[in-house]
Amino acid sequence: MRLGSGTFAACCVVVEVLGVVLFLRGFFPAPVRSFSGTKHQAEPPAPEPSAGSTSNWTKLPPPLFSKVVIMLIDALRDDFVFGSKGVKFMPYTTYLVEKGASHSFVAEAKPPTVTMPRIKALMTGSLPGFIDVVRNLNSPALLEDNVIAQAKAAGKRIIFYGDETWMKLFPKHFVEYDGTTSYFVSDYTEVDENVTRHLDKALKRGDWDVLILHYLGLDHIGHVSGPSSPLIGRKLSEMDSILMKIHTSLLSEERETLLPNLLVLCGDHGMSETGSHGASSMEEVNTPLILISSAFERKPGDVRRPEHVQQTDLAATLAIGLGLPIPKNSVGSLLFPAIEGKPMREQLRFLHLNTVQLAKLLQETVPSYKKEPGFEQFKISERLHGNWIRLYLEENNSEVLFNLGTKVRKQYLDALKTLSLSLSRQVAQYDVYSMVVGTIVVLEVLTLLLLSIPQALSNKAELEVPLLSPVFSLLFYLTFLVLSAIHVIVCTSAESSCYFCSLSWLTAGGVMMLISALLCAVVSALTKVFVDGKLLSKNAAHSNAQWSELDLLILLGTVGHVLSLGASSFIEEEHQTWYFLVSTLCLALCHDIYRNCLLGDDCELQRSLHMEECFGSATPALQDKNAGSAVLELNRGCKGPPSLDALRGFEKWMVLASPWVILICCRLLRSLNQTGVQWAHRPDLGLWLARGIIEARFVYVFVLGILFTGTKDLLKSQVIAADFTVKTVGLWEIYSGLVLLAALLSRPHNLPVLVLSLLIQTLMAKFVWKPLRHDAAEITVMHYWFGQAFFYFQGNSNNIATVDISAGFVGLDAYVEIPAMFLTAFATYAEPVLWASHLVSFLSSEASSGSALSHACFCYALIRSFPVSAYIILVTSLRYHLFIWSVFSPKLLYEGMHLLITAAVCVFFTAMDQTNTKS
Repeated sequence: MRLGSGTFAACCVVVEVLGVVLFLRGFFPAPVRSFSGTKHQAEPPAPEPSAGSTSNWTKLPPPLFSKVVIMLIDALRDDFVFGSKGVKFMPYTTYLVEKGASHSFVAEAKPPTVTMPRIKALMTGSLPGFIDVVRNLNSPALLEDNVIAQAKAAGKRIIFYGDETWMKLFPKHFVEYDGTTSYFVSDYTEVDENVTRHLDKALKRGDWDVLILHYLGLDHIGHVSGPSSPLIGRKLSEMDSILMKIHTSLLSEERETLLPNLLVLCGDHGMSETGSHGASSMEEVNTPLILISSAFERKPGDVRRPEHVQQTDLAATLAIGLGLPIPKNSVGSLLFPAIEGKPMREQLRFLHLNTVQLAKLLQETVPSYKKEPGFEQFKISERLHGNWIRLYLEENNSEVLFNLGTKVRKQYLDALKTLSLSLSRQVAQYDVYSMVVGTIVVLEVLTLLLLSIPQALSNKAELEVPLLSPVFSLLFYLTFLVLSAIHVIVCTSAESSCYFCSLSWLTAGGVMMLISALLCAVVSALTKVFVDGKLLSKNAAHSNAQWSELDLLILLGTVGHVLSLGASSFIEEEHQTWYFLVSTLCLALCHDIYRNCLLGDDCELQRSLHMEECFGSATPALQDKNAGSAVLELNRGCKGPPSLDALRGFEKWMVLASPWVILICCRLLRSLNQTGVQWAHRPDLGLWLARGIIEARFVYVFVLGILFTGTKDLLKSQVIAADFTVKTVGLWEIYSGLVLLAALLSRPHNLPVLVLSLLIQTLMAKFVWKPLRHDAAEITVMHYWFGQAFFYFQGNSNNIATVDISAGFVGLDAYVEIPAMFLTAFATYAEPVLWASHLVSFLSSEASSGSALSHACFCYALIRSFPVSAYIILVTSLRYHLFIWSVFSPKLLYEGMHLLITAAVCVFFTAMDQTNTKS
């Protein structure tokens, strides 16, 4: 079966996407969960320990607070409250922290630092999976045991106002609610006023037990203007006045109640120096957590400094405060300062309930739980607690009882800390089987692409896939039987859940058939290489046809980039790698141009040894047939001037100056957006402007019109025209429409990135690729390199915090999910998409045949598959690395999106190639 190289590459990339999806499904694992089910059925609490006597405390302790108000300020950094900004803009809160009846903490939020996973962590006490960063866009109902569900089951009346994410996570849990959208980031005023407008009425009512307020304005200001914006101070002052109103109202109510009230001020995550969040910088993970209640009155001279705790500790503390069971899957520890004013017996009872819950979770998730230090500490604590209870029931109020109680309390606190740490390390269980299957598919595709290079880049741009040969069939059936047997064994003996095993037998069988077919194709291609003796090299028979400096640079640069992905620091600062590569590429092009110009006829004579007639045909010459080896040589086309000597005046000077102009542009772009981690805080050249909704909608109309016209002309030319160059009519119109859309979605200070990108594309096309007659493969690699570099010139990085979600609301006055997701994705990957579309348009308009498109498609697929395959192997081997979730995992998601773009580009390449073939 013969396939065009473009069609073959597109099929390979599509299959590779399926393999990556399967790998990601196994790599982003399900968090640790209790096996006792997801239903929130009431379970009897653990009885109080006793030693030789019967304890009379077998029920849950009563609530510590009458009412609880949770005031969550989105993106509230710890230094916004405890730093200089807190002193300046939040004086009332600062007074409560320093002198009032409160306990202050710096709560650490684990990545991903986005809203939905953080709400889950606050209410369940568990650590959500990293894949929740994707679910954050459309939160499903939370089935896991949590404080809200326990409160509702206990008859607590809960009122909620704010971010509608809560309503999606906890449907039908609130007696009254009013949601606000969390994604319309250009609004930072009404989104908070819609919460505060209910406040006076709610505080005057007495028919609720829990009031939750989620303010979004601060987060929206950060996304649009950053943490240094003067709007930050105004918003903090607004939040301070609201907190004072709530606190004053709660204090006035306490005169009529027996129990005190509790006010909780917290943030779900912090804010990076660029105003976003999602990664693991100190500014993003450190949030303030303040417990305010008259029960926390402090004595004169009592200085309480903020302690560092985990964000998951709040769930256990709220459960104890409301007299509820601690959520089953909580890995958090009770915040001891909240109960330190209680009698010793109550303190030990609260600590015992928390320790029992953690020990039970450890027992259900760790097979060798008895060997865990935390479990041993728990048993010792429980035994000492029983001895203390025996002395207490004997009414022994001596100093011995107090000293023993102090010892038991310390033992419990140590056990809680150790158990929580052990469970946090066991936070997730990888689905290794799904990861292995996905990795095999990806590696088979990469191997097949590498082995197919001689045929795919041949004169005909075709290759033979022996799908129907007898040897192929026999090997296929044997492989399929072996894989099926392995699948049955693994799935029947697996102790933990496995996604691939949960698939239907028909689907799993289809995947195994695909793996078998790919393996047979790899074996066939490998055999053909050895039998035919085809090698990927320049023709050794001609000394002038050796690998050029540009060829070596492309090869070494690609390999070097892949190797750099093995270090977390290189991933965090990957933009520096691409900046170096494109700068080196400019210098290499400059060297090539000046050598061509200075050597004159001698250089032209050398070049003529490996040139043919067409620019984009990229046809290899099989120049040593007598030796029995077909060696590959990529052809130089003949479009444009035959040599630099033929250029005169302005054109010649532009050819000589173009690499330097491009190099200067790249240097300016490096200073426009500081990205990465190490230097992200440094000032850059970005200027903040504004754009109106009405103007944006007009641009949308023009973009759709241009895209429609270009698509219509392209389809019309495919039907009517016979000449290939005529068939490409409309491609440049589509490209122009994409450029206009990118300009609309870019932040105003990023428009120079787009302008310089278009300038560099024009200079390269007119004064570099044509005069130097680069082949399709080299042009493809250059487009890819510049596309990657401009991805970082935009201000992107390998952490989630740099995703600009405000682009999803350009021209929209409300949140509409599908358009917002598309616009955000396009804005993030605008430059790689534009460089890929420019590649299609340029090769289509300059080539005299469609073979250049086939070669470009194959090269694009190969150069994208190489880093994806290597990175999958890397993260598999480093899955227990310290920075696996903060550094390596976000990069894996970015690689998956880049691969999807590659698949779309290859499909479009193939469509254009097929229409040319039919003509």
